[in-house]
Amino acid sequence: MTITEKILLAHTDKKSIAPDDFIYAKVDMALGNDITAPIAIKEFESTGVKRVFARKKIALVPDHFTPAKDQKSADQAKLLKKFADKHRIENYFEVGRMGVEHALLPEQGLVMPGALIIGADSHTCTYGALGAFSTGVGSTDLAACFITGCVWLKVPISMKFVYYGKLAPWVSGKDLILYTIGDIGVSGALYKAMEFTGPVIHDLPMDDRFSMCNMAIEAGAKSGIIEPDGIAVKYLRLVARRWPLTARKKILELKSDKDAIYSEVREYDVSKIEPQVSAPHLPSNAGPVSKFKNVKIDQSVIGSCTNGRISDLRLACKVLKNKKVHKDVRLIVIPATQKIYQQSIKEGLAEIFLKAGAVFSTPTCGPCLGGHVGILAEGERAIATTNRNFRGRMGHIDSEVYLANPAVAAASAVKGRIAHPDEVK
Repeated sequence: MTITEKILLAHTDKKSIAPDDFIYAKVDMALGNDITAPIAIKEFESTGVKRVFARKKIALVPDHFTPAKDQKSADQAKLLKKFADKHRIENYFEVGRMGVEHALLPEQGLVMPGALIIGADSHTCTYGALGAFSTGVGSTDLAACFITGCVWLKVPISMKFVYYGKLAPWVSGKDLILYTIGDIGVSGALYKAMEFTGPVIHDLPMDDRFSMCNMAIEAGAKSGIIEPDGIAVKYLRLVARRWPLTARKKILELKSDKDAIYSEVREYDVSKIEPQVSAPHLPSNAGPVSKFKNVKIDQSVIGSCTNGRISDLRLACKVLKNKKVHKDVRLIVIPATQKIYQQSIKEGLAEIFLKAGAVFSTPTCGPCLGGHVGILAEGERAIATTNRNFRGRMGHIDSEVYLANPAVAAASAVKGRIAHPDEVK
């Protein structure tokens, strides 16, 4: 069995499962945000049920349009707060404590290897970086889980992606996943579990692993997952709320069998991969940054659930230190959580961004989905560390978004066009 199949089986009352089986599985954490949870809450309340299945197993994070950008977004956030208060939901995160949900939950120790996590947000697949099965669901599925504590789904077959070789300078997990999506396409892993492995993955820091699993959905995948190892254990020891003495051994035993069945196995020599850029209007339009060096930009965004973590901001600052943002470019930097925001101030990263001429924002999803804090006008072009560049994703339908890692986004902000980080040394 694969690691995905093992996790799903453990959450059912079945003795065995196989790909394409439909299962009814117990959920360890159910997540909603200020866009999707209000729909789930209304559906929950329409049933007349008086209690949620487990107040400690629900997380509500108002992050997409918060701090509230207008009356409608304020009403959405208020609905979450009222529901959380009514049901005494422990994991409700108000502005000032909240962060971008997929960076916040792992940081809060709410994600553990072997867990089954659903969220009414497609990038819930992020948590596979810690060896959990996590996937996005619709708001009505979330409402049903609020009542039953279970989810109904089909067991996905797994694809294995093996990475070997030596990473070139400035190449990160974001580049590996953009390259992979460029190879297989936006439906190349449709309803499959993308299992990332190989010597490169085993040496990859946690933040890069989060970035890779986060974007599994951009290849059409049901989930992304990495077998937990020593790096994951070290991370968990820093954040986990409860750490049983037997946890480390059990975590390290959570892996795919050697004779597990995959629909396909793909191998990549990462030494051949340059920093990647995905051109409009699909993440699969990926290519080396040098291919795009003549593309002028109006805006650069560093942040999101893909690349708003502390290592991402440190990487951007390596490029920006003692540099100035191009006079024709807006650079918007958004730490993904309050903790990351505070750490950025403590390390002097915030000062580097501000001296360079960037805007340093409170945590929010903001411009990623065309919400606020950086909407594009007609004809404008942005480079962003976000995860999607669909037509109209960040504003006007005739604007453009290019995806890249934080170093490339920072270098591009300095040059006024898409640029390799080495160009601004």
